[in-house]
Amino acid sequence: MVMFDPPHPGSVLRDYLGDVSVTAAAGHLGVTRAALSRILNGSAGISAEMALKLGDALGTSPELWVGMQTQYDLWQLSKKRRVKIPRLVTA
Repeated sequence: MVMFDPPHPGSVLRDYLGDVSVTAAAGHLGVTRAALSRILNGSAGISAEMALKLGDALGTSPELWVGMQTQYDLWQLSKKRRVKIPRLVTA
């Protein structure tokens, strides 16, 4: 699978919310406005619990949100320098 600079899931969530205010969406999801704002602004990720809430509230699968978050996280980490781990030889 070839990854390309995927968007933060918060920006996709912003599109899903449309004209719904952050305050109204946060109340509906049972989270604080600050917590939802951090996700929408890309400074926090979508947890498994939030993915379940979004799935219920938006009629999507939780896997959609978890998958987007994972792709975003992997892309961000792949751009950083890291120590290469040699391949593990197994019997």
